[in-house]
Amino acid sequence: MYFISPPFGNYFSFPKLYQIKGSYTLEPRYGLLGQIIKTLRYNFEYGGWTNKIGLRNKGIDYAIKNYNGEIVSIAILNKEDIPKIVKKIPENMNVEINVSCPNAEKKMIDEDINLFLNDKRKWCILKLSPTCEFASIDKYYKMGFRQFHCSNTIPVKEGGLSGKSLIPYNKKLIKHINENYKETTIIAGGGITTIDDIIMYKDIGAKHFAFSSVMFHPLKFLMLYYQIKKYNI
Repeated sequence: MYFISPPFGNYFSFPKLYQIKGSYTLEPRYGLLGQIIKTLRYNFEYGGWTNKIGLRNKGIDYAIKNYNGEIVSIAILNKEDIPKIVKKIPENMNVEINVSCPNAEKKMIDEDINLFLNDKRKWCILKLSPTCEFASIDKYYKMGFRQFHCSNTIPVKEGGLSGKSLIPYNKKLIKHINENYKETTIIAGGGITTIDDIIMYKDIGAKHFAFSSVMFHPLKFLMLYYQIKKYNI
């Protein structure tokens, strides 16, 4: 299964690719366009895209109204927001819990996030940081999480870094999860631009795959999408 990660999942739709919408917070956080203009850059030093968009979004009520039936990424900025969001969202709404955004003004909350887990959700994914410690993964597993997305952007002084730089981080996380928690489902997302990247992630234990910064390169993405369909990978 293939996903389009935020923010691209908010804007692009292709057959057989599942959009992840978001990320959304309890209350709206305005200023998206301004932050994109000010902070989204291709960084030649890192060889990838950096941004400090900082979770600008229209709020969880907008997501509930417009995206029920799809996967909605949720970011928690305050612990007290958790029961409020859980109460608001439908019990069967598929979610991805973003515990790893590196460019918000606050560290993401990862306490009591197990309140989002229930049997009515097909997807209750945890999106990990590329620098996530193994002890944190163990904590999340003991909370009940079984679906892990490896991973979010790399924290750098310019905000969050995406692209090929994520691959060594993701390989480490995926191998660890696959070797220690066999019944988990792993989504590999980060640096995927070719079929070879997908095969590499698949060989180390990923079952599903997510596209993100490759969407900045339409021809490269369309070629990859065509190959996926042609070879039924």
